[in-house]
Amino acid sequence: MKEEYGKLNRAEMSIWECVELLNSFVDESDPDLDEPQIEHLLQSAEAIRRDYPNEDWLHLTALIHDLGKVLLHDKFGALPQWSVVGDPYPLGCAFSDKIVHHKYFKENPDFQHPVYSTKLGVYTENCGLDKVTMTWGHDEYMYLVAKYNKTSLPTPGLFIIRFHSYALHREGEYNYLMNKDDEENLKWLKIFNKYDLYSKSKIRVDVDQVKPYYMSLVEKQILDPPAGPAKSGLNSNDTMVKNMTYLDMENSNSDGPLINSTDLKRKKKGAEGRGHSMKNKTNKTSIPAYDDL
Repeated sequence: MKEEYGKLNRAEMSIWECVELLNSFVDESDPDLDEPQIEHLLQSAEAIRRDYPNEDWLHLTALIHDLGKVLLHDKFGALPQWSVVGDPYPLGCAFSDKIVHHKYFKENPDFQHPVYSTKLGVYTENCGLDKVTMTWGHDEYMYLVAKYNKTSLPTPGLFIIRFHSYALHREGEYNYLMNKDDEENLKWLKIFNKYDLYSKSKIRVDVDQVKPYYMSLVEKQILDPPAGPAKSGLNSNDTMVKNMTYLDMENSNSDGPLINSTDLKRKKKGAEGRGHSMKNKTNKTSIPAYDDL
């Protein structure tokens, strides 16, 4: 799945078009949210803007952090919710018993694998989460879109996008894979999570009033990043970014976390599974094994 959707070739649209596209979806994995996604994005962003007025990168991160859920839409493959939302977790090492529905891992071949079932698995202690292969979902997808469209969001912003659904950090799980940079980024993620989880309200945000502000951040952080790496796949005006058209994983020489550096030759057939109920076409529980990526 990561190989297929990592090509980013599904559609091209503006940031705001992408935000509005989510208006037709409700995240079934979120028991506290029965409003369309656009309401959640704006409520989170506005709450952060109120309390951290000088951190405009964090405002924008809040606005776009869930845009990877467009994978639910027909234009992006109409993936089932279990493969898009829920809690991600590392692959290639022992499964934590804090993972949602962890009892089903007994059906996974990695559970008894001589390497993948060990604490570190294919990794080294404090290797950094950028070296860790995570299960596929909206977090990873939006991270790839942002990274390969050369956003100027700072590293904590990209970290938040990639790991905001990663509930295990609250349990202290897999901390032994984190390096010092991860520990610093985690401080911002914990700040963000308070607003992601607890800013949900029935009070609607005035979209027309706040839209100009957020579009100015899009221009600053996405469409017009400062001098540095060359911009790739970017449009003008308020358009996003060639949202799904930039990356060719097979030809990329990126140093990003698309595949684990210790296992470059492993096959990548596509992970099917997250932290919630997972069913395959035969209606049996299906949780991804490391070698299935």
